[in-house]
Amino acid sequence: MTELNKLALKILENGKGILAADESTGTMTKRLQSVKIVSTAENRILFRETLFSSKEMKECIGGVILYDETIKQNASNGKNISKFISDIGSIAGIKVDTGAKQLAGSPDEKITEGLDGLRERLKEYSKLGAKFTKWRGVYNISDKYPSKLSIDTNAHALARYAALVQECNMVPIVEPEVLMDGDHSADDCFEKTSAVIKKCFEELILHKVDLSGVILKPNMILAGNDSKNQITNEETAKLTVKCLKESVPNEVPGIAFLSGGQTELQATENLNLINKFNDTNFIMSYSYGRALQQSALKHWAKDVKDIQGTQKVFDHRARMCTLAAQGKWSKELENN
Repeated sequence: MTELNKLALKILENGKGILAADESTGTMTKRLQSVKIVSTAENRILFRETLFSSKEMKECIGGVILYDETIKQNASNGKNISKFISDIGSIAGIKVDTGAKQLAGSPDEKITEGLDGLRERLKEYSKLGAKFTKWRGVYNISDKYPSKLSIDTNAHALARYAALVQECNMVPIVEPEVLMDGDHSADDCFEKTSAVIKKCFEELILHKVDLSGVILKPNMILAGNDSKNQITNEETAKLTVKCLKESVPNEVPGIAFLSGGQTELQATENLNLINKFNDTNFIMSYSYGRALQQSALKHWAKDVKDIQGTQKVFDHRARMCTLAAQGKWSKELENN
């Protein structure tokens, strides 16, 4: 067992998941404005610290993905935010891509940038206390997308990123997200997600990435949000497990799903069913942003001084997601 494999397993042990608190300043500003809170550096860290110091962090959240601004901030007790997270018993990680830009040659698609200067940035983030990283590739889906160009170029970028991250002794989260936007069927999502994931692992192997020290962060298999042919949660779970079973090499220790446009409840219920149908060796957990934070954010916005009330809302959501990661969630527990 390598050190990277041990770290990947530690992040996802006992049903723990990952809190994706890596919204860029622009995205976080939109989230705060949506609940009528002014987006200042102080308010951004105040909300995040409220979540990071909640009771269930230790039991439910194995890792926290941070953004460049956040990892350089201090908590209210003066500690660097990575140290603050590790003292709670969780592990700090960092988003290292610089965002999805228009793909030359296919302007309706995106390529994720950020490889230039990445080696140096990784050294800096490692000194700041990050132990794992995240890079997101994003794919449109329609009758002609994702194109071969999009699948190949994003897989290549994800593999180069992962190789540099492991060189710096950190665990890379590889996130190829096939978007929910569109009227495509679940079968189409299955087929295209499978092609995307298979190409990613082909490139990771080519770049000599240690697959036992990688966490995959994929989308679940869902019909497009405008599709007239929505499928049941059971069908989502079965198709998702089938897709991963056929596309992901056995050495990969864990899969942490993104919530990608699902409601908090949908993301929890689908994860629970995935674990009920999981007949693989993969840990199947969560790496949620909105699906962990949205209710807490709405509560916090009513009174930013109501730390305990906000934490109570977040703790409930984290506990439900961790139960789902163990296949132990139920509607009765949700409503208690």
